[in-house]
Amino acid sequence: MEQRLPGGNSGGAVRIGETVRRTAGPWTPAVHALLRHLEAVGFTGAPRARGVDGQGREVLTYLPGEVVGDRRPWPSWVHGVDALRQVAGWLRAFHTAVADFVPPPDAVWREGGRWRPGLIVGHNDAAPYNAAWSGGRLVGFFDWDFAGPVTVEWDVAFTAFAWVPLHARHVVTAEGFTAFADRPARLRLFLDAYGWDGPLDRFLAVVRERAAASADGIRRNAAAGDPAFREMVAQGFDASLDTAVRELADFPLT
Repeated sequence: MEQRLPGGNSGGAVRIGETVRRTAGPWTPAVHALLRHLEAVGFTGAPRARGVDGQGREVLTYLPGEVVGDRRPWPSWVHGVDALRQVAGWLRAFHTAVADFVPPPDAVWREGGRWRPGLIVGHNDAAPYNAAWSGGRLVGFFDWDFAGPVTVEWDVAFTAFAWVPLHARHVVTAEGFTAFADRPARLRLFLDAYGWDGPLDRFLAVVRERAAASADGIRRNAAAGDPAFREMVAQGFDASLDTAVRELADFPLT
């Protein structure tokens, strides 16, 4: 029996037993190559790729645990300090696991881009809505459709943006976060837990670049006719990202 899983802005997913079935795309073979690499090196914080079913859907193992789903505001533990540390630790472990992954030469990624030495294949969407938790522990992240070649700092920037959080104030308020005075300390905690030791002003510049690129990507895909991205534009996702970019220009460094 198929059980519809909560959440999902681009097609959603169903659970069948201990597997998840999702609509496949041109990027699915590349994503499965990445997931098979993670399985081979013993990284446990991601689902396993199990091919394609008779309906042409990708088959992945199910990550057990609690998810944010469609809830607003998010559960309070999402914004807890322990969650922030765990996510940073997961990201560092993932980047270590993926460091020696070389994608197939014909790899197609949903957001484009080509791998070259010096890049990694990042998750690119390691946000609260894609995380599974069990007993207060982070099980891992699902929804790897936006995986693709990026710099390490690009992937760290988005994850910090999602979890510190650094999004526009009206967005994170709706998600249940209002401790804006705590954000500088939370950002430093996240970067320390990850092991980032670069200049903070440089990192925030990358965060702004990353948010602006996300807004542009939403508009570009919507203009190309992708219904999921057209709905995002209709809901103002891109405009909210533009607001975040403007607000972060005044983010306190001390």
